[in-house]
Amino acid sequence: MPAPVFKASPRLPTISIAPGLWAVLFMFTQTAAADVLVVTDSHHPVQASVGVRVIELDLPARIEAKIATDLPNDPDKATTLVRQRLRDGGDALQRRIGHAYQGVADAWGLGIAKIPAVVVDRRYVVYGEPDVSRAVARINAYRSTQP
Repeated sequence: MPAPVFKASPRLPTISIAPGLWAVLFMFTQTAAADVLVVTDSHHPVQASVGVRVIELDLPARIEAKIATDLPNDPDKATTLVRQRLRDGGDALQRRIGHAYQGVADAWGLGIAKIPAVVVDRRYVVYGEPDVSRAVARINAYRSTQP
């Protein structure tokens, strides 16, 4: 059975795509076309595709807890050890800490009220859905009914 043919415009070439592949391509382009952001924490895992930004609200605390593991009771020794750990982590650790806190600030700026939250185009949100593609589909369905 030949694959269906879809013509987008008289100026564009004809595109021939197998039926199953068309559905996958449609879902991918719907997710990729929008700016998708997921806000959650380590206790509420989500299923997100590659390229979707995931903000874990408890990531800064987890990074800090790892840096503060097994510190001595002496404040001077503890300070020295934390500074050493930060130096050992180098620029990568500094970036990780910065990105973690930036994510928390971004979520706060969006007014996220519950987690998990899937935000599309910084305008639409679905709360409580751990499957990002399902949440994006719900948002797209809603958007298609709005003028």
